[in-house]
Formats: sequence, structure tokens, C-alpha cells
Amino acid sequence: MSDLFATLKEKVSGQQIKIVFPEGLDERILAAVNRLSGEGILQPILIGNKQEITNKASELNLTLDGVDIYDPQNYPEMDELVAAFVERRKGKATEEDARKILLDENYFGTMLVHLEKAQGLVSGAAHSTADTVRPALQIIKTKPGIKKTSGVFIMVRGDEKYVFADCAINIAPDSQDLAEIAIASAQTAKMFDIDPRVAMLSFSTKGSAKSPETEKVANAVEIAKELDSSVVLDGEFQFDAAFVPSVAEKKAPDSVIKGDANVFVFPSLEAGNIGYKIAQRLGNFEAVGPILQGLNKPVNDLSRGCNAEDVYKLALITAAQA
Repeated sequence: MSDLFATLKEKVSGQQIKIVFPEGLDERILAAVNRLSGEGILQPILIGNKQEITNKASELNLTLDGVDIYDPQNYPEMDELVAAFVERRKGKATEEDARKILLDENYFGTMLVHLEKAQGLVSGAAHSTADTVRPALQIIKTKPGIKKTSGVFIMVRGDEKYVFADCAINIAPDSQDLAEIAIASAQTAKMFDIDPRVAMLSFSTKGSAKSPETEKVANAVEIAKELDSSVVLDGEFQFDAAFVPSVAEKKAPDSVIKGDANVFVFPSLEAGNIGYKIAQRLGNFEAVGPILQGLNKPVNDLSRGCNAEDVYKLALITAAQA
């Protein structure tokens, strides 16, 4: 696990990547920002009242040297943010609406990323996933060819690294959604030095069972191959056929996946969430994430039960995505 984040630190150190933390008064955020700034890994931006934040940091015996603090109530470039927000929302918000909305720290922080005053955002320590993701979907939006964002976990145990998707966002993805998730997950895998071999999972292997559920996955495989033929990808697979070479040889002998998949795309959020938690709790894998993918610029969501170490790690991941 330490090797994983050592690699990320090497990638982002010295590049002056700016990451926004909208929850400037949260103790966990302040502790992580203090560490990130002190190590010179990235340039943190805290959102909130400057005096309140500095007082809180002082109470915690933390220094905020080199950390920028922006207050939506007193931001000199607010007119620029308001105009850009009105333009981005294309008639869905007036200037008056924008001035109210941008007092919300998540919307304010997301606009900083949109206008490239920062390269990424980390929130969620004190906000719901919806509070973090909604501004990103409205302002930053998804990449061309991607309709929905998705959430992956990097599953780590010793030298083993795998990508599980979607385990966080889409409850019932259709074939197009699954195909987009597969291609995006392959790109995320490369960020972690994983050479992606993508398995689209089901309860069937190569037509061994027929149902709307299995056909949905089989169709997703064909769509994904059209989206990016360079990605090594196949399905539909039962997990054992995707992961165990001897089983793959029997169940899918002609597949490009030979029981050596390292990126697993689950057919539903229900399956993905259950799957990663089983690997985490029974298999003793560490689950890093969720990492949001598919957005034009990186925004990531913390668990409200996170600690300062979680914030630190997700900030590194966000900087690497940038």
C-alpha cells in the first residue's frame, strides 16, 4: 500500500497542483492539508472564513504556511465566478441565483476548478455524496462520450492491485453505461500502473445462461470494444472465469482474458458494493476510494467517517488524476 502512494507522490510532487478543500473548518481536513503543504506535495486551497480557519488550526497546533484560504463571502473575483456560472448553466440560473448558490462552499470550490484556478477538489468529510457530486455534474460535467460519472475502488493487498467498478454511483447501469464505465476504469487503472485487462462480470460466462441481465453485459462488451478497441476487454464472465486461469481455459478458451483480469466491471451497484466489501472484509484487501471517474476535471468524495489519512490519500489521487 505504501508503494502505491509513494508512486503517486512521485507523480505529483513539484508540479504545484492546486487542490480545493471546501470543508476548511473540519479537523481532519486541516490535519491532512497541514501534512500535504508541509511535504510540498501540492498546493492546498481551503474554503471558508480565514480568521475562523486560522483560529481552528491554531487550536489544533497546526500550521497553514503556504495554504491559500478563500472566503466566498469576501472573494475579490466573485464577479468572474458568477458570470461563468450563469453561462455554464445556460439559462437555468440568473445572476442573482448564482450569487446565492456560489456562497455554498462546494459550488464555490467547483467553480474554482472549472475556471482552472485549481486542478481538483476533495470534499465529503462533512457533506453527503450528493452535495459533492451535484455541483461537479452541473459545472464540470462529464467527458465527451461519457454520459455518467462512476466510482471505482482500487483493491490492494501486498503487491496485488485490482480495479472494481462501479461500486459507488450508478444503481442500475444499462449496456451503454457499463461500456463507458469499463473504458473509464481502464484509464483509471493506468494511473495506478496497472496494465488494464477488463472483465465484464455476470452470473454467466459467454452465454452459459440467457437472461436480460446477461444480455445487458454481453451488449456492453460489444459497445465498449467500439468505444476503444485498444482496451483488452471481454465478457460476460463469472468471476472465476475472469480470475482463475484453469477455469478460464474451460469456460472461455477463446477469450483474450485468460483468467488474468485485473479490472472488474460489475453489472450493478448492488453487485459492485457487495463485491468490494467481501474482498475487503474476507480477503483482507484495502479498498482505496471511491475514486470518481468520467468528469472533465477531478472531483472526489470522502466518506463522512473518514480520517485525516483518508483525506491525505484521496488528495494524492485527485492530484494524480489532474
